[in-house]
Amino acid sequence: MVQEFGGEVGFAVENYGESQLASRFGVKRYPAIFVGDVLVATPKDFGFYGKGEGARSGRYAPLKSAASHERFRADLARMIRLLLAGDVASARAQAAPAADEEVPDLPALSLTDLDGRPITRESLAGRVVLVEFWATWCPPCRATLTWLGQLARRHGDRIAVVALAIESDEGQVRQLAARLGLPLVWAMGSPELARQFGDISAVPTLFLFDGRGKAAGAFYGAPPDLHATAEARLSELLGPPG
Repeated sequence: MVQEFGGEVGFAVENYGESQLASRFGVKRYPAIFVGDVLVATPKDFGFYGKGEGARSGRYAPLKSAASHERFRADLARMIRLLLAGDVASARAQAAPAADEEVPDLPALSLTDLDGRPITRESLAGRVVLVEFWATWCPPCRATLTWLGQLARRHGDRIAVVALAIESDEGQVRQLAARLGLPLVWAMGSPELARQFGDISAVPTLFLFDGRGKAAGAFYGAPPDLHATAEARLSELLGPPG
């Protein structure tokens, strides 16, 4: 795309959590695409497990398809041409909404872990619960799972860490869980389950709930400050050691 417009267009990448543009628009998830200061696409546009009937309902979903790639390319090119022509008003009129959705409380779960044990909201009650959505094909997820395992060892029965694998082969999930040997509750996720947690646009995505199942935080991706920010919130929920 940059080559198509020659020297008139440049391309820049901003790290998750460090973008002033994203902060200004209230965008807390990724990927987000801007042309100038016009928000062109939000995570929901790329599908994944957003709310609503059926998975992958975004404008450019499923992203792997050639048709979706061409649709995104055409929309992006149109926005670039509008801004190069100085027609900012038309570009803003076509821009993507940036409204963020409230994180739901812990849903009434009905699933089993990899060993066949039931996982329900009732079985988790009384503990701070961390629910991690991850995938075997996601490199940052490995480091996040290891960190969560360290938290589980540090805080013991005061917390429960549920690792829900999505878009992953169960055999590969079992192999990875066995190899890592972490004290996590391992289970297979599904589009229906993921949608109960709101708009999951990418992995890893981490949800934090207090001992009553009330939403206490959500962390999208693996930004540099993830561990510090999440652990600070966790400490607030746990309070001093009993």
